[in-house]
Amino acid sequence: MRDKTMFHVKNHKQLNILDPWAHLGPKRRTLLDNSWAGLFQQHILPELPVESLRHHYHDYNGRPTKELYAMMGVMLLQQMHDCTDQEAVEQFCFNIQWHYALNITSCSDAAAYISHKTLWTMRDHLATDASYAEIFDTSLGILAKLLKADMSKQRMDSVHVKSNMRNLGRIGLFTKTIKKFLVNLKRHHREHFDQLDKELTQRYLSKSQASLFAMVKPTESTRTLDQLAADVLLLSERFATVDEVCTMQSFKLLSRLFAEQCVIEEDTSADSGKKAVARPNKEVPSDSLQNPSDPDAGYSSHKGQGYQVQLVENYTTTDERGPSLITQVAVESADQHDANALLPALTQLEQKAMLPQQMLADSLYGSDSNCETALQEHQVAVISPVMPGNQKKFNLAEFTLDDQGKVLNCPQGTAPDTVKKSKSGYSALFPIAACQDCPSFDQCPVSIGKKGCYYRYTDKDIRLARRRQEEESPEFREKYRYRAGVEATMSEFDRRTGVKHLRVRGMKAVRFAAFMKAIGLNILRASRHWGGKTSPLAPSCSLFFFHLALRTHFKKLFREWFPTKADVSTNFQPTASLRMDLAV
Repeated sequence: MRDKTMFHVKNHKQLNILDPWAHLGPKRRTLLDNSWAGLFQQHILPELPVESLRHHYHDYNGRPTKELYAMMGVMLLQQMHDCTDQEAVEQFCFNIQWHYALNITSCSDAAAYISHKTLWTMRDHLATDASYAEIFDTSLGILAKLLKADMSKQRMDSVHVKSNMRNLGRIGLFTKTIKKFLVNLKRHHREHFDQLDKELTQRYLSKSQASLFAMVKPTESTRTLDQLAADVLLLSERFATVDEVCTMQSFKLLSRLFAEQCVIEEDTSADSGKKAVARPNKEVPSDSLQNPSDPDAGYSSHKGQGYQVQLVENYTTTDERGPSLITQVAVESADQHDANALLPALTQLEQKAMLPQQMLADSLYGSDSNCETALQEHQVAVISPVMPGNQKKFNLAEFTLDDQGKVLNCPQGTAPDTVKKSKSGYSALFPIAACQDCPSFDQCPVSIGKKGCYYRYTDKDIRLARRRQEEESPEFREKYRYRAGVEATMSEFDRRTGVKHLRVRGMKAVRFAAFMKAIGLNILRASRHWGGKTSPLAPSCSLFFFHLALRTHFKKLFREWFPTKADVSTNFQPTASLRMDLAV
């Protein structure tokens, strides 16, 4: 067994002497070559980073692995086509397009069969090691080079993703978290569970009692939440000093629930002099626990519970539309703000040598600090509209400014008496008589002082005003109109791969699925451009001439080793005894 390695890989760059797909016929072969399967087999499959899996397997001890290029490839194809585990196993066993993409040339069970356990193990390896990021970068580099994609212009947006968890209200969150803790406590530490009050355990473990929490009237929700908060406080204080219970994940979730959802108030009527009550809804943070089955999920008041995926893609503005590839993927909980995702994305793109010259994004990404930092540190022009701000008041963009940023006139045409610049910013002094008689005084941002009406603004306000003025220009509208194309990408991302509703929970699994689906979308998009530019018969023609040359060479060797009948009759000289026998 020591001579046979357990790490089984196949050299997919090596050509076959006989074409294993010749039985398909030219028409079906052409369809495969022009589809995503042909692109995957020829360019993606041989470059998959299977060496990153080597540390999971022993050199000689154990059972040989399945062919690891095919195993890593099936992980990608499953997410690309949004297959369940059962569907992925069936497609791997019987789908000829998957066989062609994964270069499975044998029909034996060893090559064309995969079990659910192998699927789960491979997914865990890739998700734990974050190998999906390396696969994404490798495939992106191959596709960008193959299609000569232009990376000078890119655009960015986010999409909301729901994991496989139930949306719970606050009462449901309390009951599920308490029940999960009690079930685990009963299973692993029965002696501590038996010491609890029977009424408390029956309230959450009995089906008849637990169903009462689903029928709470809105007028009684506050009282019910306070009762649940009291139960959480009781359990937290009861086992706070028990080491074997404190290390339980369900107890940590219970403690997190109490810290995020409850507060302690003084209560003279209670024996302990305190009581736990539920926080008001507005005081619960957005990064609080949403479901005990998925502790990593967050909450967005705009989109709801779950995660969000930040995507960056390149685009072209020429008449000949080039390929649009997803160049950067980042997964975060739904409570994160989009403004915090721009600069890390530019840093990642710079490491890949795919930094754009300009980046299109909506107003959430285009804060002043983001635009300035992107231009100074990455030399990237962020094209984004400015947040509207207070629309009831005039903004600086409606004032007339000179090249140094000093106010020349207000929106009503009144010139200031003086404009002074200090370390904190600028201060424009307007005559008080003109301002008080102005019909737009209620909309003006000036403040009345002793010497007149003052309007104070900073360098940041000047930059925002210049951007607001630029937004009205035809040049800006011509550039920014291409941002809408990223919405089509988000729609295709969901329609083709099902990214908005995942079958997994937890940040590790969600990040794995999002990256793999992004790779799949890149392959599907690239196949549309690659199929028309490549001759599908090129591999067949090269094999044909190779077979022809091989056949000629073997014919020559055969003639040298085994002379023909004509050569034998010409060169044969019989002996004297043989002549006498022939004469008789």
